[in-house]
Amino acid sequence: MAIAKAERLMNLALCLLGTRRPLSKRELRDSIEAYVEAFGPGNGSTGSDDSFNRMFERDKDDLRELGLVIETVESLDGEIGYMARRDSNRLPPITLDAEEAAALGLAAKVWQQARLAGAASGALQKLRAAGLPEDVDPYGSHGALEPRIPVHEAAFEPLMLACRDRRPVAFDYRKATAARPEQRHVEPWALECWRGHWYLAGWDRDRGAERVFRLSRITGKVRSRGGRYTAPVPDVVTVRETVAGWAGEIADRSARIRLRAGAGYPLRAKATAVRELGDGWDELEIPYGHGLDAWLVEFGPDVVVLEPAELRADVVDRLRAVAKG
Repeated sequence: MAIAKAERLMNLALCLLGTRRPLSKRELRDSIEAYVEAFGPGNGSTGSDDSFNRMFERDKDDLRELGLVIETVESLDGEIGYMARRDSNRLPPITLDAEEAAALGLAAKVWQQARLAGAASGALQKLRAAGLPEDVDPYGSHGALEPRIPVHEAAFEPLMLACRDRRPVAFDYRKATAARPEQRHVEPWALECWRGHWYLAGWDRDRGAERVFRLSRITGKVRSRGGRYTAPVPDVVTVRETVAGWAGEIADRSARIRLRAGAGYPLRAKATAVRELGDGWDELEIPYGHGLDAWLVEFGPDVVVLEPAELRADVVDRLRAVAKG
């Protein structure tokens, strides 16, 4: 179905770009095979005319959202026609300086481990053909450290496409404190990588609130759902703050923990105070925000929470849930 729609939109765009005069709905309906197959010729029944008009309006809106400038022209006899002038839809020449080209090269390297690597590489090749400075090598070395964002979760690609297309999804999700996964219906907003883990921020329809989901806890396939979003999508900055807050980056309190000597270096890097206790243990004071309990559980027996009491209880609950399987 997705391929058929993409093909139909492409044919409609080519018709609108290729004509030298405005084309009426009837002419477009008779010229595009997908419309003819679905609704028949332009002199069909009233029901097929209404169905065609609804699809045509949706297709026209989709093309405009993709950036195609479609003009609506009324002829002398009052008939409405449509066309997309080439001069209105021609992109300006691409000009990149050395620093901009280097930034694009680094961005392409970031995705080397993801299926986006091919698309990133192809985009840079097209920029080279469009006039990327010859003395700039976007694939060359830009320093001792090479940036990479690992993507191992199977849910990443379908969720990325769902975010792009504003398409609701459903998936089975296992919370850290739950023994079994449960189905979630989500309107995805954005994906964020934090501390080596990918998170999805979106609107949870079942709970009627924004939620963040860790991709590694999604089980099974991500399934697309029809219909439009029911909740407004916040801007990107707000989404990133939401991800950071739910993942534990935003802290408003402090917690005291015991940490085994020689272990938990990420915790030590976040610590605001460290005190040696002897017997192979240290005491740390670390920022305490939402999600800290889930992070501490990852260090297993190397961490003991001293205070606050609610954090200790949350960690114990998570460990018990893991023990139950």
